[in-house]
Amino acid sequence: MSRPLRVFINGFGRIGRSLFRQILTTPVGAGIEVAGVNDIAPLETCAYLLRFDSVYGPFPGSVEAGPGWLQADDARLPFHHVSDLRQLDLAEVDVVLECTGRAKDRQTADAGMTAGAAQVLISGPSGAADRTIVLGANEADLREARIVSNASCTTNAIAPLLRALDGAFGITRAHVTTVHCYTGSQPTVDQPGANLERSRAAAVSMVPTTTSAMDQVTRVLPGFRDRLSVAAVRVPTISVSAVDAVLQLDRPPRGDAASALAEALADRTLFGMTHDPCVSTDFRGRSESLVLALPETQVLPDGQLRLLGWYDNEWGFSARMLDMARRMAARDL
Repeated sequence: MSRPLRVFINGFGRIGRSLFRQILTTPVGAGIEVAGVNDIAPLETCAYLLRFDSVYGPFPGSVEAGPGWLQADDARLPFHHVSDLRQLDLAEVDVVLECTGRAKDRQTADAGMTAGAAQVLISGPSGAADRTIVLGANEADLREARIVSNASCTTNAIAPLLRALDGAFGITRAHVTTVHCYTGSQPTVDQPGANLERSRAAAVSMVPTTTSAMDQVTRVLPGFRDRLSVAAVRVPTISVSAVDAVLQLDRPPRGDAASALAEALADRTLFGMTHDPCVSTDFRGRSESLVLALPETQVLPDGQLRLLGWYDNEWGFSARMLDMARRMAARDL
């Protein structure tokens, strides 16, 4: 890559700010330049929420804002307030990181390209994307797609795991329960909603609910359509989620299961492992798609494997978005 990858962040919410932080403050963001940010919220509010974060703590540097600009340390960049990206000139942008959660139709999804950007990467499931791509699962399907969905945080945790273990051991059947922290889609106090369980206060109860992960995983790994089931529970924690997977294997690992898993999951960018007796908060700010808790691993005589893995559903997902943006831009740069 002969020059920095230029990205534009559309939507400065949880994922947008996580992307911004990683680009400016971590090795994950090396070689990436933020060309600008757009959000309809007041600039002063956006700057404040960047400076003070209830999950990741204060921004590790100075944050200032002025008419039409946001500055973090020495990086000053344009800050826009438009509801339609087509009002902007994004001709110098390699990838729009579409983080508004609104790119469900084609007109919204391709607004960044209409404004001149080369490509768009959507931070969530979207039927309007050319393709849904998850690193470690189906990146070979990217080909010439210009509007790409990065799927969901849970899909990024599950799909690479299933692909790797299916290749190593063969999976006859898999059931995965996602244990997910609460999100902004849930109320802080009971209030009416279309889903009765999700209408309850998020920080009080464990809430059984639905997840898009089943659809998304089988979208990127269609071979699992008839051998995978997924359930979900939202829990009253503010960050870090888990997958609890039970897999029926064709060729169970012989000997030490932890060593066999370490060999099967050799990609250290996507997967981490811990031998320590950890809890969810220990994985806040981890950039892997999934960190396996090896003490929780169980192999039964009938070839059934039980795994528990942790993932920071904001930070890890944002790291994969940056990886995906690099992969997309590499076709042009």
